[in-house]
Amino acid sequence: MILSNLETVPGHTIQKQLDVVYGSTVRSKHVGRDFMAGLKNIVGGELKGYTELLEESRQEAMNRMIQKAQGLGANAIVGIRFSTSNIAQGASELFVYGTAVIAHPLVNKIPDPFTQG
Repeated sequence: MILSNLETVPGHTIQKQLDVVYGSTVRSKHVGRDFMAGLKNIVGGELKGYTELLEESRQEAMNRMIQKAQGLGANAIVGIRFSTSNIAQGASELFVYGTAVIAHPLVNKIPDPFTQG
């Protein structure tokens, strides 16, 4: 799956626009992470527990969006955007969306001289 935050895929032409696809996940804070974050607030520095939580959330939401695009027969998603929102005290949604498309390369790949036929 080709992913692009642009409205196009460089080196490709969009043959067909299929539909808007999205993926989301809702995550809550973890008591252990909150405790460590409280300590970090005193001394400063990166909140690695939350960095990891956000990375996991982004990946899960992206995977869900990609599955929806594959279900439509897409080979690319363009215009990808992320959004977050608070759902409840201590819980947030990470939402990703884009447009599923069928994209074809503008130039065919150069033939491999080491393969026959």
